[in-house]
Amino acid sequence: MPGGNFGQMIQQILVILVFVAAVGYLVSLVVKQFRAKSGCATGCGKCGALDIKAIEARINEARKE
Repeated sequence: MPGGNFGQMIQQILVILVFVAAVGYLVSLVVKQFRAKSGCATGCGKCGALDIKAIEARINEARKE
């Protein structure tokens, strides 16, 4: 089979490309984690919408009642 080695080479190249893309994605998550002010690396904006101090104040008020 003359084309057998070429097909295996293409498969190996594709696997390597997928692996490099996955490693690149993980590295970008780590970089975002260190750059994020709130400690959230997703970038969805949900973490910034939470006001932890206000939630704690509401809990403390509810305990006093």
